Amino acid sequence: MPRKDLLAVAASWAEPTGWPVRLRFNRPERWYTRLAADDEHEVWALSWLPGQGTDLHDHGGSEGAFLVVAGTLTEETVSGGRLRPHRLAAGAGRRFGARHVHLVTNRGGRPAVSVHAYRPALRRMTRYRLVAGQLLVAEVAEAGLAW
Repeated sequence: MPRKDLLAVAASWAEPTGWPVRLRFNRPERWYTRLAADDEHEVWALSWLPGQGTDLHDHGGSEGAFLVVAGTLTEETVSGGRLRPHRLAAGAGRRFGARHVHLVTNRGGRPAVSVHAYRPALRRMTRYRLVAGQLLVAEVAEAGLAW
């Protein structure tokens, strides 16, 4: 049986009215919740108020995808020792492999919402610092402890 496309999985959860929890926005940190999980993948919803974002991180060996459901997010990836931004408006998504390192931020003036799918389920995430063009490990966060 072929594996499901993770961006299609994220898109299948794009309507917050169908979520098992109510969408919320939270200060000072982003709100997030796991919407679904099975043997193949897990799905998370995140809300982003203006200025909220992640640290530079990977997904602990999980491949994934995310879809912007509302608002605009900026994803930054490392290329040539520098962060390169890419804006993603509502309806845009991104697939990524198991070694993908990025940060995501709401740089706009309106709240944003995104849905993320991972395979396998997230077990750890490594946070990085970019120093003189090199990625340095800042922290390894474990599922069940850090989120």
